[in-house]
Amino acid sequence: MKLLQKVCRVKFAWAHLCCFNKEKRTMIQRIQSVYLLIVTGLLIAAMCLPVGQFIASDGVTAFVFKPLGVTLASDAFQSTWGLFGILFLSTVVAFCTIFLFRNRMLQVRMTVFNSILLIGYYAAFFVFMFMLKDDLEAMSFQLGWALCLPAISIVLNYLSFRAIYRDEVMVKAADSFRLRK
Repeated sequence: MKLLQKVCRVKFAWAHLCCFNKEKRTMIQRIQSVYLLIVTGLLIAAMCLPVGQFIASDGVTAFVFKPLGVTLASDAFQSTWGLFGILFLSTVVAFCTIFLFRNRMLQVRMTVFNSILLIGYYAAFFVFMFMLKDDLEAMSFQLGWALCLPAISIVLNYLSFRAIYRDEVMVKAADSFRLRK
């Protein structure tokens, strides 16, 4: 019987501690913050990795296409800084959105803006790809796996949008319940 009382006291103390910590927990424990942190990491990786390569008409020469530009065979550099700029801006927006937890509606707008930026990244990518393909007289273009990272980020932005909006609905419901009492 004494063992049961001790277990009950420990459970009660743990439950009380958990309830106390729920009010003061850091915002990184919210799932949308984790999603946005993963988006930040994916976009940093997308900035550094090649998104594809142009295969020259001889079938041997390959020009690596990174978000900053394409290195040509004569050690010249064809810049595509616009792609890098879009990814960098999107990374900064995703990282800053994590810390806007006190203003959930602004957080929702920022995740939508980030997704629109990433869709714009794909549009700019295809424009640069077709322009560079003509300039380099390349026979074909081989896509790299890093090109899918912004698409994964768009999906994670959508998941964080849903989680943030769910929190906002829950807070509004609690406020209306509190006002009825």
